[in-house]
Amino acid sequence: MNVQPRQPASSAAPCPPGEVIIRAEHLSIHYDRRPALDDVSVAFASRERVAIIGPNGAGKSTLLKAIAGMLPPSHGAIVLDGRPLRGTDPRITYVPQRAGADWTFPISVLDVVLLGMARTTPRWRRFGSPERARAHDALRDVAMDHLAGVQIGSLSGGQQQRVFLARALVQCSDILLLDEPFAGVDIPTQETFIQVFDQLTARGASIVFATHDLLQAREAASRAVLLNRSVVADGPPAEAMSPANLARTFGGEVMVLPAAPHAPAPDRELALR
Repeated sequence: MNVQPRQPASSAAPCPPGEVIIRAEHLSIHYDRRPALDDVSVAFASRERVAIIGPNGAGKSTLLKAIAGMLPPSHGAIVLDGRPLRGTDPRITYVPQRAGADWTFPISVLDVVLLGMARTTPRWRRFGSPERARAHDALRDVAMDHLAGVQIGSLSGGQQQRVFLARALVQCSDILLLDEPFAGVDIPTQETFIQVFDQLTARGASIVFATHDLLQAREAASRAVLLNRSVVADGPPAEAMSPANLARTFGGEVMVLPAAPHAPAPDRELALR
């Protein structure tokens, strides 16, 4: 895999390891009178891979959209590099769930990736050779360049997720937010995502992804935030994803099941019922 060097999206100096680059401060978001998030305070640093874990309706997507500047807080604030975030920022890329896309739209895989550079390319100029080369490089990184001319809707779910990741790669963002990136994808796609995450975080990016897949979160994340409208737990996956915390998050009983004899450490799997 050959992920191209990430170009800085602004004149700001790269964040050193561990420096907090974005945080939610006492964030609350309401839809009408229903609270989607309630007094959430959480911070994300460069070189982190953070899983936001919770059941459907827990506010995972809402939190990602607020961090991306797509949803205004009802209370509290999103702070980026010490300043309140007002709207979207080129240093932040949000990758939505597959279910939110119109797969019937007549657009090719390559064009989907090129659209990731739309906000940094003048409207009066068509995408040229440099942009197309970047798009092909990103598609190669996710093993999709051979399908560059195919209509996006004809791909499998896993292939579509790979294209979404390629589009995020060309945006050269410091913070990558992914909503359920592992949902409905095959094991090779999951492994590709984790490899790309490794390279991005090694260069200073922050990866934050929402999931309700406990095993995938433990595999892919260096940190887990358990969320059910408010933060239940936050820390290394082995600590945050305790049976007690999972029961508080998902509102059910937790069974601790022995893993298969060949399974890698940790040697116990968590399941909900």
